Amino acid sequence: MFYDFHNTFDVAAAITVTRNSTNVIDLLRANQDIGAGVPLQIMVSVTTTFTAAGAATLQIALVTDDNAALTSPATLQDQVAVIAVATLVAGFEVPFFIHPSGIMERYLGIVYTVATGPMTAGAIQAGVLKTIQRWRAYPKNYVTA
Repeated sequence: MFYDFHNTFDVAAAITVTRNSTNVIDLLRANQDIGAGVPLQIMVSVTTTFTAAGAATLQIALVTDDNAALTSPATLQDQVAVIAVATLVAGFEVPFFIHPSGIMERYLGIVYTVATGPMTAGAIQAGVLKTIQRWRAYPKNYVTA
C-alpha cells in the first residue's frame, strides 16, 4: 500500500490512551482533491501488537471538525470500529469507506478511544489510499509431470 504524506493520519503512532490522530487532513488546502466524487478508502493498520493489563478495547472513529485540533468532532456515519486488545495484533487492518459528500466540515481526522485501559503497548498507521491492497499469493493448485 502506498500512503501519501499529505493524506496520512498516523505513521507507527503509539496509542496507549485516548487521543486524536497525529495529523488531520485540511480539505481546503490549495489543490486538495480528496475523492472527486468516488468513495475514499481509509486504512488503519496495526504496526505494533497492542497489549494491556486488562481487557482493554480500542474504538477508532473517523471524524470531521471545523478546527484542526478536533475539539468538537462529528463522527462520520457508520465509521466507527470497536476492537478488543486481543485482536489488535501486528498486521490487523480496519478499512473505512466514505463518500466525500458525507464530509461536512473542513478537517478530517481519527479519534482513538481506549476503554478499560490503558494500553501498555501498540502502534497504528492510518491514511487515505487510492486502493486497498488485497492481493494474496496462494499455493499452486496443479500438478506437473
